[in-house]
Amino acid sequence: MPTALEQRFTVRPPVDEDIRAIIELVMALDLLHYGVADEYAPDDIRDDWSHLNRETDAWAVVAPDGQLAAYATVTDHGFGRIEADGYVHPNFQGQGIGTELVRLMETRARDFIPSAPEHARVVLTNSVLQSDIPAQRIMEDAGFGLARAFWRMAIDLADAPPAPQWPDGVTLRTFIPGQDDRAVFDAVEEAFKDHWDHVPHEFDEWMERTKRESFDPTLWFLAMDGAEIAGVTLCRLRPDESAWINTVAVRRSWRKRGLGLALLHHAFAEFYRRGIQHAALGVDAQSLTGATRLYERAGMHVSLRIATYQKELRPGVDLSTQTLHE
Repeated sequence: MPTALEQRFTVRPPVDEDIRAIIELVMALDLLHYGVADEYAPDDIRDDWSHLNRETDAWAVVAPDGQLAAYATVTDHGFGRIEADGYVHPNFQGQGIGTELVRLMETRARDFIPSAPEHARVVLTNSVLQSDIPAQRIMEDAGFGLARAFWRMAIDLADAPPAPQWPDGVTLRTFIPGQDDRAVFDAVEEAFKDHWDHVPHEFDEWMERTKRESFDPTLWFLAMDGAEIAGVTLCRLRPDESAWINTVAVRRSWRKRGLGLALLHHAFAEFYRRGIQHAALGVDAQSLTGATRLYERAGMHVSLRIATYQKELRPGVDLSTQTLHE
């Protein structure tokens, strides 16, 4: 029997031809709530799809006139961490689509519970724009609780940024594909063990990003202390000719020496040299390592706020990072 959503819309797995409409849907929400929107790349959508089964874990909600009304995915990250991600186009809000999507995503998420490690706490995460009060009410009505705030922080590069000041003994070079792959992965994993809700990643899955059309190894910056990677900044360019900083990671032994700020200043200088006038990144607003203070010192400002909600699907031992362990 068709659901209430299926009685009014066509609900099907997304296909490659939907990618442009998905990007425009997400941007329309950003524009509605913040007046600005970064343009996502098709690779962003394809990367999401590479971590799930599109036939069972992703939905395109299509209106009778063919417009994409909504889009959603559910991704099992392992270790009891499941992420739901849903969007309703502004033209179709207030029609109950968001509520139906949340139910749909949770139903699918519960199918992943048996694959979680024994005794692991299983949690479903779903994020909405902090200014989207109706979306937050949908989450609360569905039994989700506010768990965290995340920010998108940005900087405009109308003027040349300060020159990086490297700690003694540290030098900078770019990523060499085929040589640095494993070392960079290990350095990022080590650094991100101190990030809230982190669970281990698989090397092969993580390195899929190097197969993107937008991958540019000259925008992956490695701070070296001799033969060791002390920290990295992994960046890429977006279709709107802005820069996105995917990863800023400094290993514990090299923290509190100005390395993170130097890496950012170097990245900003390279963007400026290339004529890129805007750069952004995402960050945990309550970062365990104080990342927000670093980005503010680098001249970045908050451009978008995200509220992350969680719902416990099975009690147990939390296998993700929740606090900073010394």
